[in-house]
Amino acid sequence: MKVLETERLTLRWLRLEDDHFILALLNDPSWIRFIGDRGIRTLEGARQYIQKGPLAMYEREGFGLYLVELKQDGAPVGMCGLIKREGLDDVDIGFAFMPQFRSQGYAYEAAKAVLDFGATKLGMSRIVGIVDQSNASSIRLLEKIGMAMEKTTRLPNDDVDLFLYGVNFT
Repeated sequence: MKVLETERLTLRWLRLEDDHFILALLNDPSWIRFIGDRGIRTLEGARQYIQKGPLAMYEREGFGLYLVELKQDGAPVGMCGLIKREGLDDVDIGFAFMPQFRSQGYAYEAAKAVLDFGATKLGMSRIVGIVDQSNASSIRLLEKIGMAMEKTTRLPNDDVDLFLYGVNFT
């Protein structure tokens, strides 16, 4: 199901058939370094990740991480969306893009659209973003979409201190 369209991108619900792309994205060295190793090494594992993660969240919350595709040819370039995560009071924005699609404005275009969607269509009054303290490009993106650093936080069952950024809509 298509959720959002921007000038160059389409954001849609993930499907089990996106397993090849998800397997590649979750094993990208930047994903492993900044988001964490999910231990997904097979197509079946990728399908289980899609089923238990994004598909379950769509069902439970009505939103989740969306596949980001180029409008021109439908090529998958990354994921961006909203996540209701254990350990955070607010919904947070998440994003990850394959290396060959970074530094081209796609992440900003998708993240800005998702933020606006959360505020206007879903009626959220606040959205946060969590980021590894050493992930300079993601920090820049959160700031560029209007978020400000508020504090450090730690997710349950994790030993990494993360920066928590936030924006309020009123």
